Amino acid sequence: MFFSPTYLIYMIPAFILMGLTSWYVKSSYNKWSRVQASSRLTGAQAAQRLLSTGSMYGVKIQGVAGNLTDHYDPRDKTLYLSPGVANVASVASVAIAAHELGHAMQDAEDYFPLRFRSALVPVVNIGSNLGWILIMIGLFLRFTEIAWLGILIFAGGAVFALATLPVEFNASARAKQLLVQTGIIQTDEEQRGVNAVLNAAALTYVAGLVTAVLQLLYYVSLVGGRRR
Repeated sequence: MFFSPTYLIYMIPAFILMGLTSWYVKSSYNKWSRVQASSRLTGAQAAQRLLSTGSMYGVKIQGVAGNLTDHYDPRDKTLYLSPGVANVASVASVAIAAHELGHAMQDAEDYFPLRFRSALVPVVNIGSNLGWILIMIGLFLRFTEIAWLGILIFAGGAVFALATLPVEFNASARAKQLLVQTGIIQTDEEQRGVNAVLNAAALTYVAGLVTAVLQLLYYVSLVGGRRR
């Protein structure tokens, strides 16, 4: 009842886009993780220098297991860096560390898009499950009003994906500027590497938005078709 060839029509483009962006991220990271930054700083050292330069002494740096699991947690004001970033002196490492520091700067400045996205988290966590349940109940019982309510709640995921874009783009823009200003990267080649790594990462969020929108459109078409 809830899966049809129409689902593939909507989602195959999203699957292809997600696959291509995943390949591009790994390709860019692998390439520039082999190019040493002229500053010879590891990702953790670069992050520490940027923290000191920006007088952000309340932010901590801590390791986290995994590959490309780097993130900033505003709850404990900590930059979590994976081993491949924290302990390696490469263009990719300093780019990723600086990007996560960009999020710390957003947090310190009370950057509105970051606050808005954070406020959406509990709504999305509930809506991703409750919305699907309401859609199933509405279709099974032929109560389209319930199904449309489920779609409305489920749409929170697409809103969250959209709200993520300015947060991530801004963090990358800050990273690119900071790395040049502090001399952590110094050559045109290094700047190209930083741009390649961060732009590839940004594409994953665009792909995430496209996927969320296409999935939402599928459910809209499903409920709309049942109503007709």
